[in-house]
Amino acid sequence: MSVKEEAKNLLGKGMDGVLFYQMKDGSAIPHLFTSKDIDEMPDVREIPDSERYPLSDILSKLLMRFSSAKFGIVARGCDERAIIELEKHQQIDTSRVSLIGFACSPELAKICSCSKPYTESLADEMNEAQEISRGIESVERMSTPARLGFWLSNFSVCVKCMGCRNICPLCFCKECSLQDEDLVESGVLPPSIPTFHLLRAIDMAGRCVMCGLCEEACPAGIPLRTLYGKVSEIVREELGYVPGTRGVKSPLEELGSSVGSDDDLKS
Repeated sequence: MSVKEEAKNLLGKGMDGVLFYQMKDGSAIPHLFTSKDIDEMPDVREIPDSERYPLSDILSKLLMRFSSAKFGIVARGCDERAIIELEKHQQIDTSRVSLIGFACSPELAKICSCSKPYTESLADEMNEAQEISRGIESVERMSTPARLGFWLSNFSVCVKCMGCRNICPLCFCKECSLQDEDLVESGVLPPSIPTFHLLRAIDMAGRCVMCGLCEEACPAGIPLRTLYGKVSEIVREELGYVPGTRGVKSPLEELGSSVGSDDDLKS
């Protein structure tokens, strides 16, 4: 069954809309399809690899805006992992969500350094994915001074556009530490080195689902996949946690809850 046929079935069963991409003037943009325009939904192969958006974040906003509505979403593996994490943080009510999964192209999986570029529903149909280098190894082969120079050089070209934060589906805090004057002085470029980027890396520990949207959005070409990939590696090795895994919360979030920190819930 094609994605469009699955979407039609969902709409026929009472879903209020199905979130995916619409092709307009040669570009793919997020669109909520209804029974009125579902026939215009493109095939997943028509969506350019270079055009991606945080659909899980858009879904979260739709669910909050329309409190009784139910939505479907056509999702990649990283979209699904983000939805799982957002549910843990009470940002998405998955009882009102139906997911139609599809797999990324091998080319996009390589660009994103993704070892699971498909949703759980497709796992049995996919060949066992191989772990793909995230650029970590080449950096770790450097001497300590060279590695420090590598990161300081990359951080120095940051223009503080906040593109990495704004496009991230897991950045939902009401108050952002990157705008805390006690931590990051405003009106200064580049922003505090290395404080600015290390703050965000720490915030993403236990949350990052390695979608790679942050690096794609960065106009300065900072290797953010490598930075967050290393953070994710540490969380996996030291705490045994992989973001986007069902049934268990990040130990870091559990620690935050134990000391009464619950600032990340949306009002």
